[in-house]
Amino acid sequence: MPPRILAYSATAGYRHDSIEASIEALKAKESALDVKFDFTEDKSKFTDENLSQYDAILFLNNSGIVLDDTGKAALQNYFNLGGNFLAIHCAADALRDSPFFGRQIGAYFDYHPEIQESAVDVLDKTHPSTVMLPDKWRLLDEMYNFESDPRAVGAKVLLTADESSYQDPQAKEKGLRHGSPHPIAWYQERGAGVESHGIAGRSWFTGLGHCIEIWSDDLFLGHVMGGIKWVLQSKTTKAFNANGNVGIAS
Repeated sequence: MPPRILAYSATAGYRHDSIEASIEALKAKESALDVKFDFTEDKSKFTDENLSQYDAILFLNNSGIVLDDTGKAALQNYFNLGGNFLAIHCAADALRDSPFFGRQIGAYFDYHPEIQESAVDVLDKTHPSTVMLPDKWRLLDEMYNFESDPRAVGAKVLLTADESSYQDPQAKEKGLRHGSPHPIAWYQERGAGVESHGIAGRSWFTGLGHCIEIWSDDLFLGHVMGGIKWVLQSKTTKAFNANGNVGIAS
């Protein structure tokens, strides 16, 4: 059985029109990734019993409070059992009422300037989610600013925004709280949302992924696929550890 991933795209605030394109793009990559995605926007899927069958949970451009208390408790328990986590773009604007989720994702979204051609710098070319990228990657997407520095919870930054490559007229007024260099994608070997008694799985986040067009961009898709492959190699779930508490035995 291939590793199984629950991809959750529910929104309770702003809804990206790229969600449908992202779902189709990920469906098309199932064979190449050797994974099985289950796509849903049904918050009732977040129970201990249902989540136990997944090797990773992917939050895909969510916004707002997209889980009830039962779902939040099940997600926390999933993290405590070694479950892996991925989050893309606006997922950093979800579940602001749940500090464990903020730690697991690394940082909450603050604001973004207008969409414009921008450049990101690759800090780590050895990671599976960046190995295919040019040292300076030029693309049309939103450059997110964050409310805190993900490095403060132990995240390792993979991509940074080249702030000289785009205009952000609000930066001086608002102040940038995410540290320097400006983080855009990062990973956590041990997700910081796990409780002290838990077994931490991996966490991976990219702030990119706003536009419909980027979901047909080979470099971006390689970036996301590399993140998926990396989290699944955590050896904290049954995909690569027969003694894992959650997931599907391969």
